[in-house]
Amino acid sequence: MGAALRIIPVIDVLNGVAVHAVRGKRKEYRPIKSTLCESPNPLEVALTFRSLGFSELYIADLDAIMGGRPSLPLLKRLAGTGLATMVDAGITNIADARALLTTGASRVVIGTETLTDPNFLKQAVDSFGSERVRLSLDMHNQKLLTRSSKLDGLDPASAASLFGSMGVTSFIALDLARVGSLQGPDTNLLETLLRTIRGEILVGGGIRNSQDLTEVQSLGAHGALIATSLHSGAITIQQLRQSNFIPRERN
Repeated sequence: MGAALRIIPVIDVLNGVAVHAVRGKRKEYRPIKSTLCESPNPLEVALTFRSLGFSELYIADLDAIMGGRPSLPLLKRLAGTGLATMVDAGITNIADARALLTTGASRVVIGTETLTDPNFLKQAVDSFGSERVRLSLDMHNQKLLTRSSKLDGLDPASAASLFGSMGVTSFIALDLARVGSLQGPDTNLLETLLRTIRGEILVGGGIRNSQDLTEVQSLGAHGALIATSLHSGAITIQQLRQSNFIPRERN
């Protein structure tokens, strides 16, 4: 088994609140009900994650992904929590990427779902460095989601290979059909991508329990994005500490 799997909690923000994302059906998303935090206020949720020992946070600005403008003031407050934030805000140009990074975000996530020109990835890597850019392979049941005619019809592994040739070294494998479903990660797809990708890969969508985390770690994933299983208590903080996925409490 390789390096320890990084557990990265997710906050999906819609209309200013943290919502429970289920299978990409965004019109049906509702504010989270969590065993960890009483409020769906994104800042309070982020501070709760930090207090529990997490060090990173994935933020999906759904208003921006669905065509609005990024919520820069909120993203700045979330970055100010001390968590290393990676943010998907539907960014498609260098100016917006730069504005997002000035909020204090550690990385800008560029998702294939909103990508219109694949060459933007190379521009972003050239402008900010590969360490500030993460490519999200957005999928629905293994079908790549994209607005780009150049990517339309490509399988996820072929798309990953293309972006790797542009200098991308960090990827997310995110199947929206599994998000919030607690049906388990797509390990077959993960294995295919791991054979293709040279660099870091995070997996998101469907993680049910600590056994799933152990499995994706054994396959070679570098991190896991989780939300529903945390808020529901299907994965407990105690389990994560016992498995050394997050630091144990100091006495």
